[in-house]
Order: sequence, then structure tokens, then C-alpha cells
Amino acid sequence: MVLTLGIDVACRAAHQATLVRDGATVWRGRKFWTRPADLDRLWADLDLCDPGDLTVVVEPTRNAWIVVAEWFRRRGARVVMVPTTQSADLRKYYSKHTKNDRIDSELLARLPMLHPEGLREYSGQGPADALRRLVKQRSTMVKRRTAVYSRLDALVELLGPAWYEVLGSNYGIAALEFLARYADPNAVIRLGQARLARFLIARSRGAWRQDHAAGLVVAAKDTLALWGPAGMDFAELADDIGHEAEQALFLTRQIKQIDERVANLYAEADPQGIVASAPGVGPVISAVIAGRIGDPHRFTSLAAIRAYTGLVPKVSQSGVRKVESSITKAGDPLLREMLFTAADQARKIDPQIAAKYQRLMVGDRHHDSAICHLATQLLTRIATCMRTGQPYALRDVDGTPITEAEGRAIVKERYQIPARHRDNLRHKQMRDRRKQAASPESQKSQSAPTSGPANTKPTSRQVA
Repeated sequence: MVLTLGIDVACRAAHQATLVRDGATVWRGRKFWTRPADLDRLWADLDLCDPGDLTVVVEPTRNAWIVVAEWFRRRGARVVMVPTTQSADLRKYYSKHTKNDRIDSELLARLPMLHPEGLREYSGQGPADALRRLVKQRSTMVKRRTAVYSRLDALVELLGPAWYEVLGSNYGIAALEFLARYADPNAVIRLGQARLARFLIARSRGAWRQDHAAGLVVAAKDTLALWGPAGMDFAELADDIGHEAEQALFLTRQIKQIDERVANLYAEADPQGIVASAPGVGPVISAVIAGRIGDPHRFTSLAAIRAYTGLVPKVSQSGVRKVESSITKAGDPLLREMLFTAADQARKIDPQIAAKYQRLMVGDRHHDSAICHLATQLLTRIATCMRTGQPYALRDVDGTPITEAEGRAIVKERYQIPARHRDNLRHKQMRDRRKQAASPESQKSQSAPTSGPANTKPTSRQVA
């Protein structure tokens, strides 16, 4: 006897469940909430002799599904997940005329028969896992701080270029503390160089001293000279700059606290430092990879892990014709971003990855496209190391073990790509795109009839 319970999970409304036994619907549209009494009542209605006979199918809906999945798994039921992208087409068929939660729950209950390859065994808490959740939160805060920095740049530009020469463009703690209090050039002059120097020494832990204080006084005088007596209301501008600087300070402190938590959680998740042993992978990227991938054994193959990142190309094949276009971007965006960054650094350390990068670039491949290709190779190696429990082994192209310093020297000696070659390639691709956009063929209707003979030969390269 095969029992399947499909649950359409809601965030702010009642869930709906449908029970299917051996392909036949027993009941459908049973409503319940994520409350102990409702769940116990639903479990009693199932009337199970063996909890292992039940397969619960859920679709990830924010974080509401995790509590339901954990409840059923603790009672011995098998819980599987359905990727939303894979179930979308079946849902369109079932809900061709009507779309409601009852139909969704029945679809989920029938998915083990209709689309068994679309199911994923539920092996953990997913987004409820602390490391997975925390690295995503850190990424969000970093992007918020970057947006604050952009607004801060635009406001400081009104004060003149001399301020950048003293404060820099990276906005450390001392620079943000100064802008939060003394962005008004009149206030800087009133404060004086001596008191300003003491302020900078205290906020920068001695890194900024008299020279920075003198530079800021000169910058303030230049600003007043640029705008003149009746040019700008500097008090209002200083308030705007102060608000942005305080936001940046708050986010910086929050990111620092999160970094400490991430380091502790990563040490628990990967005590041997297997992910961190890969080239180009620092503390942040290693935590992201370990947190977003989770258990590498939950994937059926290494190809499934690559597909999870969305770095694999889209494929359109019909007969002898096969076209590979841009990457799918169907996976985890944060993991994809970190792998791209790691691959760009790994090509400067690992001779094997650098050799492949050189082959791709010599073959007129764009830099971003080549890095995406390297990112999938790097992920495959990291996932293999995670599965086997062995650290990443850095080797030369002939398989000789090397150190990181030796790897950098080998890459610098053999596999450097001249910057002029990359610029020429980028300009060539831009010219080709412009020619294609301006050509008469590109402006023709794709469905218009043609008087020429049909082309029966493949129009793209064949992939073995």
C-alpha cells in the first residue's frame, strides 16, 4: 500500500491536504493549521499502521513548510520536497481553468506517480539551518551598506574632491564617525586642527593623526571657497550625510557581529576546513558554500550540484541540432555569486584552473563566460572533497603536488593573459553585436517565408 499526502502550505491561511492511496484519491481539501491539535487530528485521520508507508509531499513556501515537514518526519513519515520550477508546468495543466489550494494539494499528492524525478528527499531543516540563514543575512546587509556608500558618495561629492583625498573611498570607521558629526565645513574649521586630530586618533586607533586633521581643515576651506558666501546650506547637507554615515556604521557593526557568528557556525559545520582548503575561497565564501550546499550527499550526482547553482548552460536540442545558450540562473543566487568570485581568484593560484582559463580566453571566450565555466569546475572539486572528506589538493598540470606560493608563481609564469588581448576580444564582441543588430537579416521577421533552400545542416557547434 502506497500512501501519499500532498500538502499545499500557506503562510497566513490554513494549509490544505489531499490523501492518495495506490493512485486513487481518498479525500482532498482537508484544511488544517500549523497547530499541535490540528496536526494530531490530521495524523489520526490518516489511520496509519506503519508511519513509514506515508510519503508527505510539500512545496517550499517561504519558511512555513519547515515546521510541517519536521513534524511529520519526527513521526516516521517520509518527507519529500518539490522544486517550484519543476512543478509549475504540471500545475498549469491541472489548473487550466481554475487555480486553488485544493487542486494544488491534489497535484502534490499525485506527483510521486506523475513526476517522480522532480522529488527531493527532505534531509534537514533547509533555510532553518543557522549557517544557511546567516550567510544570506550577511549578504543582504553587505548590499544594503553598499547602497548607503553610493548615496554617501553622491553627497560628499557636493563638498568637493579634496574630501576624498583625505577620507578615501572605502569609508572606514574613522571616516564614518567623522562624517556623522562634522560633515559641515564650518564645523570643521570651528573645531580646529588640534581637537580634530585628537578625535581622529581616538576613532582610528592611532592610524589617523595630525596630517589627516590638517588635510580635513584644508578641504573644508576649499569647500567654502568653491561655493562662496551664499552657495550652499551646509548644515542641512551635513545632516543628510550624517544620517547616511550612521546607517553605514550600524550596518558595519552588524556585519562584524555576523562574521563572528558565521565563523563559529562554519567551524562546527566543517571542522576539518575542507571547503576553506580550496583556492580562492576565504572565510566568507567557504561559509557560504558550506551553508548553502549543506549535505553534499543529498544530491544524486555532481551534475545535480552544478545544476543547483544555475551555472550550467541552457540546452535546446532537436535531432542533430543542439544549441547551448546562456546559463540557467535557476539555482541559489548567493552560491552562484560566491562561486564566481572564488573562481576568479582560483585561476590565479591553481595551475590546472589557470590553464583552462587560458584555453578558453585564447578561444575567444568572454571573461565572464570563462569564469562561469571555471566556477562549475571548482564547485565539482569542492563537492567531491566534501563527499570524500579529503581537503583540496593543489597540483600542477602534470599532477605534481605544489604549495599555494608555487601555484601563484607557476600561473604568473605560464598562464598570464595579456590585458590587451582581453580588451581586443571585448571590443571585437561589441563590434559583432552591433553589426548583427544593424544587419538587414536581423531586422527581418523570423516567421517570414524565405525563397532560399532550407538549411538541413546543424547551425551550431556539436557538443559531444
